Amino acid sequence: MDKQEFSYFRKKLKKTQKEMSELLGKSIKAIHSYEQGWRVIPVDVERQIYFLASQALRKPESQKACWKILKCTPLKKRNCPAWKFNAGQYCWFINGTICHGQPQKSWNEKIQLCKECEVFNSILQEIEAS
Repeated sequence: MDKQEFSYFRKKLKKTQKEMSELLGKSIKAIHSYEQGWRVIPVDVERQIYFLASQALRKPESQKACWKILKCTPLKKRNCPAWKFNAGQYCWFINGTICHGQPQKSWNEKIQLCKECEVFNSILQEIEAS
């Protein structure tokens, strides 16, 4: 996540920098630094922002399970943490999902693949439309 994306989501959530600092458990100075590009946005902050935006800005009826959208096989579903935890709307949030054949080793690897996935992109499109 870069500074523009961070700022975009903060504004979509209708939060001030102070409110965002409280939500994320970070100092106001950190929030300023993220938006100015002086600090790299940590993984935990990026994940929280996507989660908050997906919860606050999406309609519940639009939230389909990833395995339905991607038409996963029964074997693939049984081995996937999103299926095991009945969290098909949060596959992008859960480490260890096997959308691309094997679990990703890091959040950065995972989110790069998710940003190319129709499940995650449908979430971003719905957030953008709100």
